[in-house]
Amino acid sequence: MMNTHDEVIYVKNENNKYTCIFDAFLGPSTSFRQSRSTIRTDISIAMSVESVKTIDVNGDSVSSNGYSKKPCRIYVGYDPKEDVAYEVCRYSILKRSSIPVEIIPIKQSELREKKYFWRERGKLESTEFSFTRFLTPFLAGYEGWAMFVDCDFLYLGDIKDLFDLVDEKYAVMCVQHDYTPKETTKMDGAVQTLYPRKNWSSMVLYNCGHPKNKVLTPEIVNKESGAFLHRFQWLEDDEIGSVPFVWNFLVGHNRVEKDDPNTYPKAIHYTLGGPWFEAWKDCEFGDLWLSELEECEKVKSENVE
Repeated sequence: MMNTHDEVIYVKNENNKYTCIFDAFLGPSTSFRQSRSTIRTDISIAMSVESVKTIDVNGDSVSSNGYSKKPCRIYVGYDPKEDVAYEVCRYSILKRSSIPVEIIPIKQSELREKKYFWRERGKLESTEFSFTRFLTPFLAGYEGWAMFVDCDFLYLGDIKDLFDLVDEKYAVMCVQHDYTPKETTKMDGAVQTLYPRKNWSSMVLYNCGHPKNKVLTPEIVNKESGAFLHRFQWLEDDEIGSVPFVWNFLVGHNRVEKDDPNTYPKAIHYTLGGPWFEAWKDCEFGDLWLSELEECEKVKSENVE
């Protein structure tokens, strides 16, 4: 039985299937290379591919022409009460990705065990990853680019198109929303908090090797205020790059304009609450998420059989 919450690397093989490779290690410089004990399983997902991707013994992805490139690292905020949201978010990324990706859930319980996270949970923290998200550069070993994303996302676009936007001159890149929610509660009754740059930190491309991001140590993440972290106050404004809003399309805030492809969401963010909560079963774009859930469960069932 596969553990679906370990670190996961998925790549497409010659049979147009995803091969997933599990590595239970989660820590600084997280890498497939640190474990030779792997479990492999194929997940059949019918979709076109630009080229066959395989993985070598060192954990680097290798394209059909022999060019070696490491998988794109994606850290997903995990909360036990939103396990199904995490599963669907992960599945939606893997289903549409044309490049190798490495998906790692950021689980607070594991970080506490490893002594990377020890701050007490505040009353206004609606999820377990409200602060742990900022450990992304640390967990990535302060090397290369890595993405953090909340688990309440549904990806409709190829993650390659998002990583193609990275620009080395920035320390982080994100959708720079001008967002002030009208609701006083969200999700399962959690208090809705208001602050500048709200939702900027919900999906971030981190330039982990950027000197400014080395300030994000466990010590800083455990002691600094929410304002300092969620507003990116360790950075200057010109060190924060912008990403098109369609990569963090806020349900209830952003709008699709008829006949304007530039407004079609590539990643839907159910920031107020998604269909996995009873009160949000009929939310906008809820049918898309429920359809993805059904497909995800079907694929998982087929693999168990």
